Parts: sequence; C-alpha cells; structure tokens
Amino acid sequence: DPVIVEDLDNRGLLWASEIYEHAYPHCWRCATPLIYYARKDWYIRTSQIQSDLRASNEDTNWQPPTVKYGRFGDWLANNVDWSLSRDRYWGTPLPVWRCGDDHATCVGSFAELSELAGRDLSDIDPHRPYIDEVVVSCPVCGKRATRVLSVIDTWFDSGAMPFAQWHYPFENEDIFERRFPADFISEAIDQTRGWFYTLLAIATLVRGHNSYRNVVCLGLLVDADGRKMSKSLGNVINPWEVLEEQGADALRWWTLAAGAPWSARRVSKDIIQEGLRKYLLTLWNTYSFWVTYASLEGFDPAGESIPVAERPEMDRWILAELDDTIRVVTGALDEFDGTTGGRRLDRFVDDLSNWYVRRSRRRFWRSKTEAETRSAFLTLWECLVALTKLSAPYTPYIADEIFTNIAAGRNGEPDSVHLSLWPEPDGARVDDVLRRRMALIRRLVGLGRAARTEAKVRVRQPLKRALVVLPSVDAEDLAALKKLLAEEINVKEIEIASGVGELVNYTVKPNFAVLGPRFGPKVGALAAVLKKTNAGDLVTRLDESGSVELQVDGERVLLTRDDLDIRVEGRSGFALAQDGPYGIALDLDLTPELKAEGIAREVVRAVQDLRKSSGLAVEDRIGLWLESSDDTVAEALRDQAGYIAEETLAAEINFDPPSSDFATTELTLDDGRVRMALIRAADILVKEADETG
Repeated sequence: DPVIVEDLDNRGLLWASEIYEHAYPHCWRCATPLIYYARKDWYIRTSQIQSDLRASNEDTNWQPPTVKYGRFGDWLANNVDWSLSRDRYWGTPLPVWRCGDDHATCVGSFAELSELAGRDLSDIDPHRPYIDEVVVSCPVCGKRATRVLSVIDTWFDSGAMPFAQWHYPFENEDIFERRFPADFISEAIDQTRGWFYTLLAIATLVRGHNSYRNVVCLGLLVDADGRKMSKSLGNVINPWEVLEEQGADALRWWTLAAGAPWSARRVSKDIIQEGLRKYLLTLWNTYSFWVTYASLEGFDPAGESIPVAERPEMDRWILAELDDTIRVVTGALDEFDGTTGGRRLDRFVDDLSNWYVRRSRRRFWRSKTEAETRSAFLTLWECLVALTKLSAPYTPYIADEIFTNIAAGRNGEPDSVHLSLWPEPDGARVDDVLRRRMALIRRLVGLGRAARTEAKVRVRQPLKRALVVLPSVDAEDLAALKKLLAEEINVKEIEIASGVGELVNYTVKPNFAVLGPRFGPKVGALAAVLKKTNAGDLVTRLDESGSVELQVDGERVLLTRDDLDIRVEGRSGFALAQDGPYGIALDLDLTPELKAEGIAREVVRAVQDLRKSSGLAVEDRIGLWLESSDDTVAEALRDQAGYIAEETLAAEINFDPPSSDFATTELTLDDGRVRMALIRAADILVKEADETG
C-alpha cells in the first residue's frame, strides 16, 4: 500500500490517504497478513456425483454417529466442486498438458506420456522440475503442448492412499481387492472436509463406494487449562517424556478409555498419572496378591475345574460381573467404542480389587475348607486371565506381562495374550439376581460409611445395630445378603425400618422468599396450616408426586419442594445417611464390649502396618508386645488377645515393656495410647540362643 500511495502522489493522482482500522486475516502460523484474490483453478466436478457420495456415507459407521448426518452429512449435502490445483513447487504435478490452442490433455500413465512424447519416459522422476521439461504433441491439433505449472492439492494424495499404496490398478490387484475397503480409520474432527472427504470422494469416483467401513472421529487435545496446545505457548506435552515416566500403557489407557475420543479433552502428566494409579496399579496389585498367595499355598490352576454353581456366593457374583464385562467390552469394541469398553473394564477392576478380593482375603490364606480356598484361587485366576485378554487392545504390555506369568502354557493357553482367543460369554456364569442384590448391598454400604463419617465414628469401631429403610421391592434382596451388609458396615444387627420417618424428624415451613410475593399477608395462614400438618406425611407425598395440595382459608393451594423450607434431623443417638428412598441410621450407643472390639481392630491394623514396614513376609509368625498406661485400653487388649493374635499371626502376645531392639510404633486412640513392638518369631529363638549360648 505505501508504494501505491507514493506512486499516485508522484503522478498527481492522489486525492487523500489515511489509515483505516479494520479486521484483517492473518496467517495462524506466522501471524503475517494474508491477501485473498480471485484466481483460476482446476476442479473435479464432485457436485455431479453428490447422490453417490451421500450413498457411500450411508453405508459407513461413524463414531460419534452425530457427525455422519451432522458436520459430514451437511458437507456432502451442500457439496461443491473440488478445487484440485495449487500454485506451488512441491507436490504431485497436475498431469495436464496444454497447447497454444488451449487444448488440454490429461495423461493417465507413464505409458501414455511416453507415447505422446515419442520417447520412453518410464524411468523419469515425475516431480518438478523434471516433469516440466517434457513436451508432447497435442492429440487434438498436433501442436507443441507443455505441462501446466500447477500441482495437485496434497489431500488428493492422501485420499488416493488406498489405491496408491498398492500401485493399483497397475499391479497388485489381488492384494488390493482383499484389503479394500478398510475396516477402520481414525482422524481428528477437522478432517471431515479433509481426509475423510477425499478418501470417500476418490473411492466413490473410482469404485462407486467408500474406501472405509468404520471411522472414529477424534476431538482435539488441549492442555490442563483448556487451551489449544502450541509450541509458542509452551504448553505442549512431550510424548516421549510421558512414555518414559508413565509408560505406553498409561498413555494408551488414558487415550482410549478416559473420555469420549470425539470430545475435546484436557491432558497433562498428572491426568495420565491418575489413570495409571486408578486402573493399571489396581490391576497390578490384584495380580500381585494372587501370585503371592498362590505361591504360598502352592496353587496351580492347570487342570483345575470347579462348576460355577458349586462355588461360594462371592465367587458366583464376581464371575457374573465378569460375564457382563465380556459382553459389554466385546459389544463396545465391535462398534469401535473404546470409551464404553474401557469404563466397564475400569469398573470391573474396581469390583475385583476393592470388593471381591477385600471381602475374600481370608479365604486365600485361612479358609475354613480346602474347597473354599481352591475356589477363591481359581475364580480370581479366571478373572485375571480374562482381564488380560479384554485389556490387551488397551494396555498390551501389562496385559501380556500378567498373562505370560500366570496363564501361558496352562489349560491350553498360548505363549502370549496377543495369540489367545478373545473371551466368550458363558451362560453358566450369568446371575443377574445376585448382581442386583450385591449392587443393593454396596449402595447401602456407601450410606453406612457416609453415616459413620458424618458422626466421626471410626470404620473399625463395631456398633450395635443399623436401621435400614428401602423400597419394599428390595426387601427380599436385602434379606438374602443381610449378614454381608452387617459385616461390611461393622454392626452386630440389621433391622428393617418401616420408613424414613422412623429414622428422622421433619420440620416444614414456608419458603418465605418464594411464597411471600405470591401470597402476601396470607403467607402467615399458610405457615399455620403447615405447622398443623404431619411433616413426615407431607414429605412422603412430595417424594411420590412432586407436589402437595393444602387448604388455606378455604382455598386450595398447590405447593412443590421449592415452595417449602424442609429441614431434617436424625433421631437422637443415631447417625443417618439417606439417598432418595434408601437410608441407614447407625445406633451410636457404645457398650464396653463394643469399645474393646474397636480398640482391638485398630491395634490389628497398626500391627499389620508395622509388619509391612518391617519387611516381614506375609506368612511370618511374630512375637508381639502391647502396652498401654490406660487401664480401660489395657483391659481391652487382654480381653481381645486371642483375636489380635489370630489376625496378626502372633505366636505369642506379651504385655510387658518390649525391648528397644524391636520394631515399634504407637497408636493414639480416643481412650488412650497403645505402644506396640514386634519381632519375627524365628528371630526370638535366635535371640534366646545367643543369650543362653
């Protein structure tokens, strides 16, 4: 512009010049101004095959399905001709030769070009500048024709990939036919007008249908603050650092399972680390648990077989969950939906570790019967083997590591999980009734823990009873697993309450901020009516229908929850947690016997931690010393000595002050302190031998 202004001024043609501020396009890479101008291009008349393009899309499975008829479908419905040429040096040269009379010839092969040029050009480099030197005779008029200088849009090269990779149709026809169309492709959402479109357009032009059957359309990755990643902003994550620090499996798991791949997702090392901690480490710890105790017990799954119907209830439940997991993951991956499959795997690993193993731990090393122990080992082994197969597409390395160690060569399994058959559902494992009942118990357990947290009562402190409220349809399911619920929330008895009103007291008043403007002076009369109304019945009616009708000064008034100020107070001496129609109230009255049990359980936990930090093996017997200056605590320790010894593998418990040479720790309780010390039982004999010679 300055040069033009100067020229006009020099020639006396300038009327005036000034700076106008306005929006102007800039290059998103280098931020320099862009100039738009009209130009001539070569086009492919894709608008003439619009119906064929839409038919090709109709036969394609899109994830997410909304893109098929949304962003991509709209693009096809409003299709325009494809601008093919570009005025650049690098790129595939446009194979069009033009003579002085403007006759254009499109050359389709080296053989055709050789014939037109009158010499063998089969070995020529088909790029610029070499191809520009080729002169041919115009097939129409015989005059000298040269290649137009344009190159082809690089997306044409990408769209031609299914054909070009096999040099089809010039050779490899048999290989091409076996591999066309592709089962699956994947790229980002911005390729709806790029690669996704060019693949479909070229294949439809050449073969009459799309070149891919399934497509997963990916969203963009942004940083932890939601900003697009950019080297200039310094917020790009180096993938090699992630692979080095968290591992390929952690990165793959986050990518495939942590959210819908077509949504924009925030990513950081901390986010990937969370997936590593929650899923991969939980799976690995469960596997380590099985290996540790199977080695101690000498259990080998080779040749083991126990009918599902003959296994304990907890085993039947986890196998039923496994069967459902196989169905869900298989169905999801068949539909190219990695997220749904990953979430089901995540839930199953949590079920396996934090419910099945935790509830069954005693059976792996101190079961009442050999049959229970064998069933526990076999069930966990079957779950782990199936998990390695289901997770192999997500986390191939850890899956193969686990499979190779516990399954390869056993029961007909191959040497690698990646050579094994995909797991199949097994009707013998299906038990939806048991799954439903266990889900109910776990829901109630969550409420029981919430009630303890609210009352600040330790999880290990036994309580006398729990009052449970639930819909009548769930009563039979609760009765079947009542003992399990009592153990899990650590109460002696479970009682069924007739309704939430038995556990709480309600107070209902008008929401004056809402009803004041509506009723004016009459709001006082409404408050009086509410005061006389049974609050529990009113809340029940609200829960059932969403509204209640009252008579206020002879008029009918319809009220919803938003119109009322409802306050809930638990019964005195109880801790309450409620979730809709489900509720649990814990009786907080502690007898001396219950307090003693609670002290013993806390001591057991502390001793187990001390065993672990001291490097003792799981099977090591110990000598244990317990000391407390509080008489109540000391008496509780003596009363519960048998329980403590059994739980901690203590060969003996002493109540004298321990030697300072032993591993020690202290536990602070509400009633006092406990000092603990332990030593490996075998080391006691060595110590005595040293002292006595």
